[in-house]
Amino acid sequence: MPDRPSGEPARVPPHASLHEPPRGRSRPGRRPGGRLDGAVALVTGASSGIGRESAAALARAGARVIVHGRDADRLAEVAAEVGGTAVAGDLAGPGEAERVAAAALAVAGRVDVLLCNAGLGWSGAFADMPADAAERLVAVNLTAPIALTRLLLPGMRERGGRLVYVTSIAGRLGVAGEAVYAATKAGLDVFASSLREELRGTGVTVGVLVPGVVDTAFFERRGEPYTRRRPRLLPPARVAEALVEGIAAGTAEIYTPGWLRLPVAVRGVAPGVYRTLGRRFGARAVALEPADGRPPGPAPRS
Repeated sequence: MPDRPSGEPARVPPHASLHEPPRGRSRPGRRPGGRLDGAVALVTGASSGIGRESAAALARAGARVIVHGRDADRLAEVAAEVGGTAVAGDLAGPGEAERVAAAALAVAGRVDVLLCNAGLGWSGAFADMPADAAERLVAVNLTAPIALTRLLLPGMRERGGRLVYVTSIAGRLGVAGEAVYAATKAGLDVFASSLREELRGTGVTVGVLVPGVVDTAFFERRGEPYTRRRPRLLPPARVAEALVEGIAAGTAEIYTPGWLRLPVAVRGVAPGVYRTLGRRFGARAVALEPADGRPPGPAPRS
């Protein structure tokens, strides 16, 4: 996107695909192939993993990308790769969400797509979890996305836009040994669901990505590497492509892989049966992916 002349106010390009149509009508102006031409996207947690791949996918879809992350050096590499702008910082710090939002608006004058991807994990018995670790998870995983939304939503209501949150299957099902992480993701999930209803018909859509296990450094950083054979780790690029397609389409829920809907449905319809199966098969509350790639049975397992 070319820089505007000095003193000229920011103008939003006519990308009608960012606007939610009235009920009963098809979305006007949606570009083929999930395009987001001219949209300004802010991606948090973009220095690695899903965030880094999503920034690249957004750029390929035509968006101007502003990337946020804690690692300034890696973030600069990502910004160079996607032709975007880096805003380094730690969302756990006081006032950081406000600073990040202000920096993004200073770059482009607006944010059309907010992708809240930054997140922390911690693995172990809740009784052993330090208080400061729990506070940090709540700050980054839940408080920061809420703050960023509050700061950037007013502009989106004027022009239309996308609010997208990376949640987790742990937030839908619960995971032993990750109680606080699962709670923050469940809270983010319900925040998004509530906001979606509140913003219906305003031109602002709200979506969530519900991923299973993804091949990133998340597991090592939480204190426990992922060593299970099932479910299989997903490549972050595959998750990012599905995410960006969902962003362009205004999809409410994006599951990767799609069969994760099954254990969520079983838990919702028959929670007692789900708990029984969970105790029988290991109770990490994540369904197994079968070797043949077909949808799995309802048995959750760690």
